[in-house]
Amino acid sequence: MRVAVVGAGITGLSAALHLAEGGAEVVVHERTRIGAEASGVQPGGVRQQWSTRVNCLLARESLAFYRDVAERLDARTRPVLEACGYVFLAHSPERRERLSADVALQNELGIASKLLDPDDLVGLVPGIDVSDVTGAAFCAEDGYFDQPQAVVEAFAEACRRQGVEIERSTVARLAERPHGWALERERAEVFEADAVVVAAGCDAPSLLATLGIELPIEKEARYLLMSDPIADRLLEPLIVSVERHFAAKHLRNGRVLASDLAAIGDPDQDAAAWRAHVKESVRRYLPVLEYVTYPLVVEGFYDLTPDHQPVIAPVDKGLWVAAGFSGHGFMIAPAVGRIVAEALLTGRRDPALDAFALDRFACGSLAPELQIV
Repeated sequence: MRVAVVGAGITGLSAALHLAEGGAEVVVHERTRIGAEASGVQPGGVRQQWSTRVNCLLARESLAFYRDVAERLDARTRPVLEACGYVFLAHSPERRERLSADVALQNELGIASKLLDPDDLVGLVPGIDVSDVTGAAFCAEDGYFDQPQAVVEAFAEACRRQGVEIERSTVARLAERPHGWALERERAEVFEADAVVVAAGCDAPSLLATLGIELPIEKEARYLLMSDPIADRLLEPLIVSVERHFAAKHLRNGRVLASDLAAIGDPDQDAAAWRAHVKESVRRYLPVLEYVTYPLVVEGFYDLTPDHQPVIAPVDKGLWVAAGFSGHGFMIAPAVGRIVAEALLTGRRDPALDAFALDRFACGSLAPELQIV
């Protein structure tokens, strides 16, 4: 089987690798460069703390892959998953109750998360102010890659060793053929394949629109604030407060990453307000970071769906979409690649696909993921 993959982000490359390992002839079409869009501007987080069963299962499988990623991909740069732990704070009884339900689900599925009382946080995060904290969820196994682009590049290297071609070309239109698909490319000849996987993130809707297929995916800007490198270790777990729309982490390279999770606007005009919110949140909850400044603003994008769940589905015979990950594509990419490859090569339909069908939006059968940061 000859398969064309559109998009050389983490999802497209994972699908390409699993397809090639299953015996397919695979060509990846990328209009700019490997990991140029959402996969290239993200903090490399890998966590299992989700609110839906399907994401917990995919995250658990993907974490197992990522723990051995250097060996699994024979990576030249040897990326390492740092198990720093994720802490999700609750400031209201309602939020604590939601986290408690999430932890119960995660524990049922073998994920070692736990619900903490405010006093438990003091030992885990020295100096934290818990005066208005009602509790927290914590999983010590969650972590991050300090150089997530190295993981994306390692997938690309592994693909090439399996015979996958990664071509720089812009796919402008898809056209159905009697026995497959034609990819009409800008400034290049038409490419024909038996099957196509569109893993183009925010660009997937415009490409599928050429076939009259509507994908409810919108592009949403997200912003990270970064400090200059700091030698002394100030903070180990990643701290997230959804209610206070604030997150912070001290990375292994010394930079402190922080975010106003509600940041919108123009960085040139609004970054000062984002920094002020981070500063106030730090002063309130993480005084150990009080004197850290954030000169760098990094802009990235989410390919967002209405229920914060991706579309991973066949939308026509031999035509698959894997997009709309709403900020967690990196975290579940290994499992998604396996699922897509198995479906195309063997016809096996993983139960996870039930939650990610395209027709769920028209039918109203949505099960939103609530643990989005």
